Amino acid sequence: MHELGITRNIVNIVTEQAHGAKVTDVTVEIGKLSAIMPDAVRFCFDVVSQGTSLEGASLHIREIPGQASCHTCGITFPLEELYDSCPCGSRNITRLSGEELNIKDMVIV
Repeated sequence: MHELGITRNIVNIVTEQAHGAKVTDVTVEIGKLSAIMPDAVRFCFDVVSQGTSLEGASLHIREIPGQASCHTCGITFPLEELYDSCPCGSRNITRLSGEELNIKDMVIV
């Protein structure tokens, strides 16, 4: 479960940025194509944050849908799987979203 390592990194980054202040909320974005399971990150967060300035903080996860643009027909379309093709059949696409893992914000007191 690589989500444990990812969650540790999230907690470490937020702890470092909080400079010792108590953190009450953390918001992250996880792309649906990123192969990261949001429920696993939620589960790991409470365990990993124990003993840190994030202990007891609420984790908010925004799931970002996959989206791509097609170089053949020019449309932008939803991407359900990482290697889907365009509805026109072309695989000459650029993924625009869905692979993110971003720490968007935190609330400190």
